[in-house]
Parts: sequence; C-alpha cells; structure tokens
Amino acid sequence: MEMNSIILATVSLGGMGLIFGAGLAFASQKFAVEVDPRAVSVREALPGANCGACGFPGCDAFANAVVKGSAPINGCPVGGAETLGKLSVIMGVEAASGEKQVARVLCQGGEHCLDRFEYDGIETCKAENAIGGGGSKACVFGCLGHGDCVAVCNFDAIHINEYGVAQVEPDKCTACGLCVSACPKNLIEMIPYKQQVFVDCINTEIGGHVKKNCSNACIACKICEKNCPEDAIHVVNNIARIDYDKCTNCAICFEKCPTKAISFDQQTQKLVVNE
Repeated sequence: MEMNSIILATVSLGGMGLIFGAGLAFASQKFAVEVDPRAVSVREALPGANCGACGFPGCDAFANAVVKGSAPINGCPVGGAETLGKLSVIMGVEAASGEKQVARVLCQGGEHCLDRFEYDGIETCKAENAIGGGGSKACVFGCLGHGDCVAVCNFDAIHINEYGVAQVEPDKCTACGLCVSACPKNLIEMIPYKQQVFVDCINTEIGGHVKKNCSNACIACKICEKNCPEDAIHVVNNIARIDYDKCTNCAICFEKCPTKAISFDQQTQKLVVNE
C-alpha cells in the first residue's frame, strides 16, 4: 500500500511537470519577443559605455532604437567615426560622419578671479552655486572648481587645473556631454576638435567691475570683432562669440584682446591660461 502511494505520488509529480513544461513551452512561443538580429550586431559594435549620451538609458536601448529607425546611426558620440562606420554597414545606410566635437570649459577665472567671501560648505559646484547669489566668486559666471564635471566623466578627460578651473583633455574627450549637464554655471560647450582659438569667458555683464572681478574677463570692447579678417567673431549680449564655421584660427583676435579673454593653442588644445 505504501509502495503504491509512492508510485502514485511520483507519477503525479511527473505528470504535473510535463503539463507545466508544455505550458511554459507554449507560453514562450506565444509571447516570444522577436529580436532583430541587426540589434544584436549594433549592440556589439557600440563601445559599451552605457553613459546615456545618446539620449537613451543604455547601449541596448540605443541599439534597439537604431534598428527601429527612432535613433540615428551617428547618435553615439562616444564611439566616434569607427562605431559610425560599423553601424553604417550593419544598417545599410550612408554614414554622415560630421565633425568631431569635444568639450571646452569657457572660463579662465580661478585664481585670476576675486572672491566675494570664503565658502565653507558642501564641496560641490551645485551646492556652492545655490548660495550667495551664485557662489563665492566675484564673477558669478566663473568656474567654482569643485569638480562636479570631473565626477561624472567616465573617460578621465576633465580635471581641475592648477588655477582651480576645470580643464578638458581633448584627446580623451568623447563628447558624451555629461560634463555639460553637470556644470551649474553652464560653462561647458561642445566645440570642433580642430578649433585652436577660444573665447574662454561667458560673463555677459558690462562695466568696469567686470575686469576688476576677473582680470581675464571679456569686456565687450569689440576689438576682436573689428580686427577679424574673416568676420568670424562678434560681440553678442556683451560677450565675444566665435563662428567656428568661419574661423581660420589666424589668432589675430587672440593677439588683439586687451584682457586675454581669448586663448590660442596652435599645437594642442590644452587650455592656455593667460598669466
């Protein structure tokens, strides 16, 4: 009797296993999500940074969006031209490479900028910027130097230099844009990699206090604008701005700028801090 009970229980369990197995097999076929093999290929071609610079939560999401046509094949700034070429082949579309971009911190303040008060608080730019009308710097547009941008960079491409200003290493920068979003002062912009002349200031104020607060500030004198042979630089809203499509990197504006708010580096793109 006891043996019959054991056999019956074993048969019952085996039968239930078969039923559940058949049910799972049916469900897997019924509710299976078809995966486009191109999505797998696209994912494998991506750098795998999962940084979100493409506007999607990760490389998998971006790969699926590319295959569905809701994201461009040049949407991964980290992968650059190499990744773009691979995606072009996978998707069978022409690659519009575009010009390589890198981040640039438009500030030379740091030690060149006066302090309004001594800050003693949470060591982040976001925290300091939230108090005292924009932080301790006399120029409220200036870099606070706590490194919020450094903290979010996955590629070790940005650091605080000896003057207390964030500085990008162009050769390491992947143009992911995370530092741009992290800066509470909106000091960081994307510029062409080949660019050698920069207006490293975004102070839109005007008056004698501008230069007094920061010796390297743009004072909207328009000397650069008047001397540019390519009409590539103009003072807009009290700040000189370069049209990179017109600029030939002749550096005349750099030579003429009375406050040295304009930087020029012919050999590399490392920040030229004017003494």
